[in-house]
Amino acid sequence: MQSSFGIWPDCVGHNRREGELFGLELHVMTARQIFSATATLGVVLAFTLASNDADAATNRKCLFVSSYHQGYAWSDGVERGLRSVLDRHCEIKQFDMDTKRHKSKDEIKASALRAKALIESWQPDIVIAADDNAAKHLIVPYYKDHALPFVFCAVNWTADEYGFPYSNVTGMLEVAPIQPSLARALQIVPNLRRVFYLGADTLTESKNLKRYQDAASSLGLEVTHALANSTEAWLAAYETAQDYDLVVLGSNAGINDWDPDKVRAGVLRHTRKLSVTNMEWMMPFTILGLTKVPEEQGEWAAKAAISILSGTPPSAIPIVSNSRRDIWVNTGILAASGLTLPDEIMRKGKKVDVPPPQSAAN
Repeated sequence: MQSSFGIWPDCVGHNRREGELFGLELHVMTARQIFSATATLGVVLAFTLASNDADAATNRKCLFVSSYHQGYAWSDGVERGLRSVLDRHCEIKQFDMDTKRHKSKDEIKASALRAKALIESWQPDIVIAADDNAAKHLIVPYYKDHALPFVFCAVNWTADEYGFPYSNVTGMLEVAPIQPSLARALQIVPNLRRVFYLGADTLTESKNLKRYQDAASSLGLEVTHALANSTEAWLAAYETAQDYDLVVLGSNAGINDWDPDKVRAGVLRHTRKLSVTNMEWMMPFTILGLTKVPEEQGEWAAKAAISILSGTPPSAIPIVSNSRRDIWVNTGILAASGLTLPDEIMRKGKKVDVPPPQSAAN
């Protein structure tokens, strides 16, 4: 089964393989849902990607509003995916809200208003908005059911709190593979009961923590947590976490003084329990990763934008969730911990044992 939008076959294939690997029945779309969504997209989007009208494309203006900043690994991946598809279809301008590093309510509101002013002055044909703060502070208060179309991406877990979809808004959600991670940890760690979640003190991490708490509770696990705002606080919490059965590492984004060398040294010194993450840029500090692919978000949003520019109403494009995932193993931290992983993970996992990139830590 093939869709002109290029999404559904990957969704099915990747979920099937992960279900087999992680021993867990995942929440995937039923065949009927896939057929219905694919048929809808096939009807309204079939002509889009086949179009080569370069002259028309040069007259289109696409604004990309990122909630965060260039140099943050997730945002950079979303941008790469978006530009790889959208280039040559329109003129692209980018506005970075920078709300990981400037995260007070007043700073976020001011940044959203600057984005709004750019929209009013530049008058783009479409806006692509990445991550939650752009959705919450730009789309919701100023552009609900507006004439200007929006495509969001990388909104965490659900868009219900924002009331999406609107008549002018569609997009892709960002869903972390929490259940598969916990299921695999249950297979690796004997008598696993107590989990410690460690992330940055941000809105995104608060949402991720809640999802982990819910998933863990359904599996009979208890979750203790720390959301840190400094490198020292993070390292202190990481040392405490070694008294638990499993360490789950959320994102470090939002810890403005993050020192990757100091953190990695502390992790190598203290690790004696299995650590897992769903963020690729946290793999320099984590033993096992089942991670999302940020490029998927940008690629999907770009394809949706092209379709809308070609005449498809946003309301005709269903909101979807991401599906692509990678498996990672940090062999250096694994060796330092004295732990072992199953042969299947060692065979299939991508290996990493390199100093963390500075860009991922800010």
